[in-house]
Amino acid sequence: MSPLLKNVVASLSLLALTSLSSGEATLSATSVYARAPTGNKNVIVQMFEWTWDSIAAECTAFLGPAGYGFVQTSPPQEHIQGDQWWTDYQPVSYILTSKRGDRSQFANMISTCHNAGVKVIADTIWNHMSGIASGTGVAGSTFTQYNYPGIYDYDNFHHCGLEPDDNIVNWDNPVEVLTCQLDGLADLATETELVRSTLAAYANDLLSLGIDGLRLDAAKDINTTDIANILTRLNGSPYITQEVIWGDVQEFRYTSALQSAFSGDGISSLQDFDNLGWVPGSQANVFVTNHDTERNGNSLDYNSPSNTYTLAMIFSLAHPYGTPTILSSYQGFTNYDQGAPNGGAGTCSGSGGANGWFCQHRWPGVAGMVGFRNNVGTAAMTNWVSPQSEQIAFGRGSLGFTAINNADSDWTATFSTSLPDGSYCDVITGSSSGGQCTGVAFTVNGGTFEATVPARNAVAIHTGATGTGPVAVAVSFAETASTTFGENIFLVGSIPQLSSWNTDAAIQLSSASYPVWTYSMSLPANTYIEYKFIRVEANDSIVWESDPNRSATTPSSGSLTLTTSWR
Repeated sequence: MSPLLKNVVASLSLLALTSLSSGEATLSATSVYARAPTGNKNVIVQMFEWTWDSIAAECTAFLGPAGYGFVQTSPPQEHIQGDQWWTDYQPVSYILTSKRGDRSQFANMISTCHNAGVKVIADTIWNHMSGIASGTGVAGSTFTQYNYPGIYDYDNFHHCGLEPDDNIVNWDNPVEVLTCQLDGLADLATETELVRSTLAAYANDLLSLGIDGLRLDAAKDINTTDIANILTRLNGSPYITQEVIWGDVQEFRYTSALQSAFSGDGISSLQDFDNLGWVPGSQANVFVTNHDTERNGNSLDYNSPSNTYTLAMIFSLAHPYGTPTILSSYQGFTNYDQGAPNGGAGTCSGSGGANGWFCQHRWPGVAGMVGFRNNVGTAAMTNWVSPQSEQIAFGRGSLGFTAINNADSDWTATFSTSLPDGSYCDVITGSSSGGQCTGVAFTVNGGTFEATVPARNAVAIHTGATGTGPVAVAVSFAETASTTFGENIFLVGSIPQLSSWNTDAAIQLSSASYPVWTYSMSLPANTYIEYKFIRVEANDSIVWESDPNRSATTPSSGSLTLTTSWR
């Protein structure tokens, strides 16, 4: 597992091969490497560094009810000791004990998630073992690099002899990429029978516990014929996704495209991804960020300005391209190596996280769009409109419609849609309950509806979330506040759209007009609100502005701007 994502030349692209011959079998790339999730629930949430018990609890408490189709776990096998996140990616045996829990806890998590309607994908490591000279794993197994008693010895690893210390240096040399070491990690000779059979036995052990899919970490560094051979030995047909940079099946070019588009290049370029020479959407696993890119700056993330991270996730769940993965992770990326807080027990509260966790999967706009995607299924894109480079809107057949405004001013428009006439709940601001919208509502009449999309925000409606409710008005907050490096200003308030005073789910304001911090959003009309601004310091401590609470009543129509200064 490399802490730095590196480009792999086009000759390593898995799906560029129409068939893969290993001597024992010839397999179609599309049938082996692109086992896409089936059914109408295909959104994956990557529960990075969560313990098995906490994943089980979250499947029951939120993931199942919210409609998530899959949860992706950290690697379930024994690894080197240490608090750093990357120790999970240095295996020393195939015992199903890790920092996340033991075999029985892993099996219980699978069963619990299945009972909640959520399938489970395990991150797995077929490319390498550990990168340290010797030690004792978290389950008690002793080892030295290239000698893992009862499993592998020196002859089961590549020793390429092409570079100092056998490490990959020239990423334009396919032989080096496939046979040298990734950052000093002992590189398995996956062309040998013992390694192939051992890896297949490990995967089948996971499958025997009910695992529904496998992510193949560092697949870019394994010969395609070796992967093909091992996959023929698996029991059943699990969902398979692979880490291949600038290749297949995890489409990292999508991640880079969204980062560039939402960071200033313009989102109007994001209409079509199937004519770019990328992996076909039916075979691509896509994400706005994952655990690597969140740390190395190669994607949008929680620190991205102007709500762009959330908007990009909303887009990825609305657009028909690919199978989307949402990362659920934790705070503290000033320290690249930092492992999970709270002993790895993921903790969420309301619409956000607690105890150092982000819980992005609970953010209202993200969770609302999971239901949107489940409802629209494979419906084609319709009614695309983009009046300027930072504003787009489109439908998904006659089942859903989304408008995204990445500009710094509100967007008021009459949108054409194929949705049937009726009243729909905006799933960005709330949900549908008993025919009532907990957020705002929009009325479709004669194939159109009127909406004001707040600056740096979105609206989304679909036929699975209908009901009546207050109309939406655009409310803009502008708070003048001086800060020091690493500090940010957040907003909390008395209604669900303002996090119901939950600071773990507070709304980050944009500093683009510093010292004025801004944010725009849709709120119910004719609604009394109380709110405050908080200063989140570099060490994540919180400073509240002084009492009393600020208050306002939203207008019956139009918009409202609330201009204040820190006190």
